[in-house]
Amino acid sequence: MKEKLNILAISGSLRNQSSNTLLMHAIINLAPPNLTFEVYNGLNDLPHFNPDLDVEEGPLPVQNLRAQLEHSDGVLICTPEYGNGVPGTLKNALDWVVSSGEWLNKPTVAIAASPSPMGGDKAHASLLLTLNMINAQVLHEASLTIPHITLKMNKQGDIIDSETQHELENSLLSLADACNQMNN
Repeated sequence: MKEKLNILAISGSLRNQSSNTLLMHAIINLAPPNLTFEVYNGLNDLPHFNPDLDVEEGPLPVQNLRAQLEHSDGVLICTPEYGNGVPGTLKNALDWVVSSGEWLNKPTVAIAASPSPMGGDKAHASLLLTLNMINAQVLHEASLTIPHITLKMNKQGDIIDSETQHELENSLLSLADACNQMNN
């Protein structure tokens, strides 16, 4: 068992105060001590995916994303739903790693949260399709859709709904277990 597990945390929103970015940070604060997080802040820096640029090394922002994935034991994604799907910037990031292999068999928790009653279910479904395509080890039992997120978190980003907090804590434990199994 690895003493410290490195988790790459990705918010699918570019807004600093988006509910999903706040949720991602709240989840990080709930993590057990054996999980350390690196927040990926490069979504806005990635060029539009172009197979002509997807060469050995690729553009520097793509190299950075791939390196962060390569050095992580697992991944946490929190995404909003835009236009009934995954935000374009997140999909673009995923496109850059479809054929590169850094996400291959990497334990991944996918969370879609929305102020709507549907909880980002279409974004979640779309995200899962792409993650399965890149052969991420999606932890389905730990991946969540969270409806009415603005009622479950305060404006400071604290989770105020005990059931949601409990589900997220269980997701983190599942992620840690899956990462440990991959390292054995």
